[in-house]
Amino acid sequence: MATPARFPDAYPPDGSGANLADILERVLDKGIVIAGDIRINLLDIELLTIKLRLIVASIDKAKEMGIDWWEDDPALSTGARRRELARENDELKERIAALESARSVETAESAAQQKRAASAKKEQEPTGVKKERESASAKKEQGAVADE
Repeated sequence: MATPARFPDAYPPDGSGANLADILERVLDKGIVIAGDIRINLLDIELLTIKLRLIVASIDKAKEMGIDWWEDDPALSTGARRRELARENDELKERIAALESARSVETAESAAQQKRAASAKKEQEPTGVKKERESASAKKEQGAVADE
């Protein structure tokens, strides 16, 4: 009595062997993991360690295993690229708003300083100059009233 095989035969019983497409289909359907470490030592001093992990599987199988890093990589996904650009755009808008508000505050402070400086300059003028300026402005006002 023959016992049934636990796994299907990798090669068909007719001896034709498996072609590359069959092997690739099987690997992508089931997935394969290759792991290895490379260590370079000099006199028992570890100089370099490289840990290699390679997973070969279909996208559907990778998603079943919880692997989906390519969906968040801007270099590989247009959706991730759009999200990255939208985030960067929002950050730039916030920076522009902050700069504009700081500039408006600086402009208001500058105008107030100019008013204070002009007022201080008027107070420091000699009395004769003040009177001359006041009489000149009074004459202008009288001329304007007479013109009306």
